[in-house]
Amino acid sequence: MDTNPKTFIVLATYNEAANLKLLIPQLREIVPDGGVIVVDDNSPDGSPNLLREFAERDPHVVPIIRSGKLGYGSAVLTGFKKALELGADFVVTLDADFSHDPAAIPQLLAALQDADIALGSRYYQGVRVLNWHVSRLLLSLFANRYVRLILGIPVADATSGFRAYRRAAIEAILESRIDSQGYSFLVEILYRAYRKGMRLVEVPIIYSERREGQSKMSKGVIFEAMLRPWLLRFGRKG
Repeated sequence: MDTNPKTFIVLATYNEAANLKLLIPQLREIVPDGGVIVVDDNSPDGSPNLLREFAERDPHVVPIIRSGKLGYGSAVLTGFKKALELGADFVVTLDADFSHDPAAIPQLLAALQDADIALGSRYYQGVRVLNWHVSRLLLSLFANRYVRLILGIPVADATSGFRAYRRAAIEAILESRIDSQGYSFLVEILYRAYRKGMRLVEVPIIYSERREGQSKMSKGVIFEAMLRPWLLRFGRKG
């Protein structure tokens, strides 16, 4: 790793004000020399003003307030572009609802010594998921086996959004045409990066159900997640 790497954390948010009040200070402690980029889709819960207040106090907090709900995937890509513009060497993504423990970020970054993308994995070397109904856990396990069978990505948890990326991996993703908007976006960018020769590694994490707010999962998101692997397998390879 570089002597003084620049690390940026990218959050894609909608109605997460209650969590952001607690999360952003924790992230700033973890990346004191880096920054936190928050892409918010004009949440009606006060998130835009909260983020502006954070940015006024701390220039390392970079809010991007969009006009409305434009989708999780495009929010993450917007954050990626901003991170590269600001000189990022490494980029971390995680959910803003504390389902991903920020304390695990240093482990993901350390794993980039031998990889281009480090995945915070709920299923590598065992299952580590708290507070989920068994039906949701089985659906997630099935989805990951389904993705691996169709696309051949050699990981146990391709749907995890808790990740660390080297700059080269972000550049490879941004050079690709990404079609997904929902959480199948996570599978698509991983697949695109893997096909471009990016090295993947999994880091065991403990996943816990969100503390505040409501899940963004819907029937439409699930349908896209089921269809997208086939479109990737038999569609464009770039």
